[in-house]
Formats: sequence, C-alpha cells, structure tokens
Amino acid sequence: MDIGIWGLGRMGFNMARRLVDSGEHRVVAGNRSPGKVDDAVEQGAESAYSVEEMVEKLNPPRVLWSMLPAGDVTDEMIDRFVELADEGDIIIDGANSYYKDSIRRAEKVRSEGLKWLDAGVSGGIWGYEVGYCTMVGGDAEAFEYAEPVFKTLAPPDGYAYLGDAGAGHFAKMVHNGVEYGMMQAYAEGFEILKKSRYDYDLRAICSLWNRGSVVRSWLLELAERAFEKDADLHHIQGYVEDSGEGRWTVMEAIDEDVAANVITASLFTRIASRQEDAFSLKVLAALRGQFGGHAIKEAATESEK
Repeated sequence: MDIGIWGLGRMGFNMARRLVDSGEHRVVAGNRSPGKVDDAVEQGAESAYSVEEMVEKLNPPRVLWSMLPAGDVTDEMIDRFVELADEGDIIIDGANSYYKDSIRRAEKVRSEGLKWLDAGVSGGIWGYEVGYCTMVGGDAEAFEYAEPVFKTLAPPDGYAYLGDAGAGHFAKMVHNGVEYGMMQAYAEGFEILKKSRYDYDLRAICSLWNRGSVVRSWLLELAERAFEKDADLHHIQGYVEDSGEGRWTVMEAIDEDVAANVITASLFTRIASRQEDAFSLKVLAALRGQFGGHAIKEAATESEK
C-alpha cells in the first residue's frame, strides 16, 4: 500500500527502510533536510522534498505518518497535513506524544473529515532488524485500512489496536514508565555487584542471567553489549535524560491514586543524575553537621580543582 512518512530521524528512516524492503509498500519519504530524503531514495523510497510533494504523490485515501519529536513540531506537521489532505485521508502520529495531546489533535483532524491514529512505537535503533512493537489508538476503520503497514513494521504479533484516540500513546507512555523502573533495578543491581568483595565480570553476569533466569530480558542483552565494550563504563558520564513519558506516567499515577513507587523513584534518579553538585545534598550535609556534629567534606576551591 501507499504511505508517506515525514521525519527521517533514527526511527523514521529505518521504518521507511523496513517497509520498502518488504516489497509490499510504496513509501514516499520526506524530511526537512533534503540529505535524509536522498538517503531514503537510495534505499528504495520515493522522494518528497516538501509536504506538498508528499501529498501530491500519494493516492487517496492517503496515509500520512508524522515521525517528528513530540511537541510543537508535531502539532505544526499535523496542521500542515490537515491543510493539504482530502476527506477520508488518514493522519498518524508516531511520536512519543502525550496522550492528551493526541486526543486534542484527533478532535481537530476528525472535524476536517479526516481519520486519526496515534501509534506508540517501541524498538529504537534495533527496530529495522527485529521489528517495532506498535501500540495503536484512534479510528478503528483507519486502523483496518493501515494494518498492512503495522504488520510489516512489527515482529509477529507485535502490534495491536487498543482503543480510541490516545489509547496508543497512553500505552506507550506507561510502557516507558515501566522501562524506567526496569532499567533502574538493573543499574542498582550492577552497582551492588561492582562494589562487592568479589571481582565479578559484569558482562558474564548479564550473559548468565539471560540463560533461563527470571530477570532475563533484552535490556540485559544491551547491558552485556555495553560491558563488553567497556567493562567499567569509563567512557560514559552518569547523566541520564528523560523524554517525558516517565513524567507523564507519574502524573497519571497521581491522578489515578496508584502508588507507582518504583517508576517515580527511577524518574527522580534520572533528574538527580544531571546535577553535578546538587544543592539539596549540600543542605543535607550541612544539617547533619549541625545537629550531629558529623564531618563535612569541604568543597574544593577553584585553584584546587
């Protein structure tokens, strides 16, 4: 089937490749920077150097998939799709968008006689090889029409229609919140192993745990790759960003009176990782010194650094 993908970043580009390689789809690939479009053409896609060109090249009912970062740029792209699309065309947002934004966008899209799908996509840079787990919300009829695309992108049984607008992005949001907690548990466990009296080979531990243990996972496979590259992770700074889904998951947990202790703690740990010398820790040290006379480590002066 015909599909247009706008946004050829790490995910969008490889999604276009996977669709083209299947031989089952005609992909029109567009991006703000033309170099990425040229690269997609080399992989077998058709070029779209503007949104207008993408819409013109697709046969109705068009499937217009935005793979831009969540936020204003996605709003702008969806607005542009709405301006150019015809009644019955399908607009898909594949960003890690906040589900309430998806509900709002769906209302606008539907008011113009268009159909809406929000696709929460998981798979990262490995999706091209192993497939993209895809969580879909929106118009059921649109999902049925576009289902061949989801089937090609996903591994076997790796996609599903989950409900009305926002359902796909809500599921992806919680998925990423769970991911935060799993990553944090692994990180803490490996630090305990690292600081123990035993000289563990952490890469070997990863490999061992992935052989039948209850904590086996793809994340452990990735950890094994990281330790194989650098056993002590000297080349990595302990600075961890978050792309928003963990925060939104915690917000929803509060609204729903769910005690999401692990996910919340993992989010705050990421935030703490970005502070080289957190003021809150200075306050803690000062208070311990005041009430208990505990020793305080003096901060190095500029000349001592």
